[in-house]
Amino acid sequence: MCLAVPVKIVSLDKKKKTGVGEIGGLKREVRLDFLPDVHPGDYVLMHAGFGIEKIKAEEAKETLELLKEMERL
Repeated sequence: MCLAVPVKIVSLDKKKKTGVGEIGGLKREVRLDFLPDVHPGDYVLMHAGFGIEKIKAEEAKETLELLKEMERL
C-alpha cells in the first residue's frame, strides 16, 4: 500500500525540477519531474519524495485535518 500526503509548495527550483514542500511546519525537498505546472502556494500529493499529483487546496486541507484527527486518537 502506498501513502501520499499533501504538501504545500513554498518555493521552486525549476532548473533542478524540485521544490520545497511544507507540512505541519516541516519542510522537505520534493521532486517535481512529473508536475511541470506547479507554482508556490499549490498543493501536491507527495510520495517517497516525489510530487505525484496536483490537488485543490480544499482537498489538501481536508486530508490534513483527517490526519490530525487520526493522530489525536
